[in-house]
Amino acid sequence: MESESSLESYAKPDLARASRQGFPEAIYGPGKTAPQIVAIAKELLGSNQCVLATKVDNASLVLQLSADADIPAQYIEKAALVVFGELPQPVSEEAGAALIKPVAVVAAGTVDLTVAEEAFWTLASVGIPARRFYDVGVAGLHRLLDCLPEIKNCSAAIVVAGMDGALPSVVCGLVSMPVVAVPTAVGYGTGLGGLTALANMLNSCSPGLVAVNIDNGFGAAVAMVRIFGYRKATSQL
Repeated sequence: MESESSLESYAKPDLARASRQGFPEAIYGPGKTAPQIVAIAKELLGSNQCVLATKVDNASLVLQLSADADIPAQYIEKAALVVFGELPQPVSEEAGAALIKPVAVVAAGTVDLTVAEEAFWTLASVGIPARRFYDVGVAGLHRLLDCLPEIKNCSAAIVVAGMDGALPSVVCGLVSMPVVAVPTAVGYGTGLGGLTALANMLNSCSPGLVAVNIDNGFGAAVAMVRIFGYRKATSQL
C-alpha cells in the first residue's frame, strides 16, 4: 500500500464533513487505486465510525490491503460498495430520533438492485432503518399495489427505476411522504444510458417528486439524511 505520508499528494479528506453537513465524506471508487481508497478510508476513520467507498471495482485488493492495515472492511457486492469501520445500530425510539419509521427503498426491476442497494446501505451507514420493496415496476402494477400499505407505513421513499422511469411518479402520486427518484442506466437504445428515465422523472406530473442523478443511490440516501436531520439523532456523526 502507498505510504500514509503520500496521501496529501492525491487527496485531502474532509474530516469535518459529518459535523458540518450531517454525513461523512464518502470515497468515490472509480478512478482510484486500491491503495488510495484504503489510505483515504484510514484517514476518514479517525473522525468517523463508518466510511463508505462507492462503485468499487477492485474490491478484492481493497479488502486485502485493509486487512494488512488492520482496518475493518466488508464488501457489499450487491451494492458495489465497501464499508470501512463498523455499521452503527439503527436509530431507535429510545435514541430520541425524530424519525422512527423506516425509509422505503423501492426498485422497479431486478436490474436496478445495485443502485437500490447502494441507497439501502448508505442509509444503514448512519443508522437509518430501511425496508426493501423490489421488482415492483409498472409493467406489473399489481406488484406495487400489493405492498403499497407497507410502503405507506414508512417515513419516506427512495424509488429506483430505469427504462421509462415511470415508477417514482406512480409512487409519488399514491403517498404523502417525501419521494426521491433515482434513474438508472437501464434500457434499450432510446433509453440513452438513463437520460430518458431522468428526463421523465424531472418532467413528472406528480407534484413534489425530486430526482437525483443517474445511478446515484448514494445521493438519494444522503438527501434523506438531510431531509430528516439525522445528525441530531445519532451519536456517530
